[in-house]
Amino acid sequence: MEMNKEGIGMTSQRARDRLIQRLQDRGIKDMRVILAMRTVPRHLFIDEALASRAYEDDALPIDAGQTISQPYIVARMTELLLQGPIQRVLEVGTGSGYQAAILAQFVPEVYTMERIHVLYNRARILLKDLDYQNIRCRHSDGFRGWEGKAPFDAIIVTAAPKELPEALLQQLRVGGQLLLPWDRGGGQQYLHRVWRTENGYESGDLEPVVFVPMLHGAVR
Repeated sequence: MEMNKEGIGMTSQRARDRLIQRLQDRGIKDMRVILAMRTVPRHLFIDEALASRAYEDDALPIDAGQTISQPYIVARMTELLLQGPIQRVLEVGTGSGYQAAILAQFVPEVYTMERIHVLYNRARILLKDLDYQNIRCRHSDGFRGWEGKAPFDAIIVTAAPKELPEALLQQLRVGGQLLLPWDRGGGQQYLHRVWRTENGYESGDLEPVVFVPMLHGAVR
């Protein structure tokens, strides 16, 4: 098959168009998100052997037993974050770097953390090669957040903790939101949103999801 300069078959635009149609059919309405999902080259964030599946609406394996999230959930979480004004966002769980690349289309300052060094390093290099100048990467325990860059307008977590991380709640600005999959036990995870208010926090579940567990500690 002839390959284009991005390293994927010439059918990639058709595959992207099918994905975009599926996202819209599932309720993604924000055209900023649709444009980003159409534009950002997801195939560059996965192993070359899986490139032919890059624009399917499925989670796919990456290194260290982790996954690149399903495009629908990336679009859904991004659309939810954009419901409030955002200048500075923290992502906990860089993974492949794809979610950070999507966020960088709209947010002037994207800070992203990854506890697994091989994922951190690969994503950092790729994002630099792709010239994302508004993304900063860090190898660290996500439960601690990034205190030196707080407060954040929004924090997005791409792994499921069993409790709401207190440090992340504290690093939200008033009016900011924390969006994360929350593991309630018994195989039940829900996309959960927390708003920080003048008087504390307001929160609620949004929909069932499936994410890898959020673990403590940075590892090599």
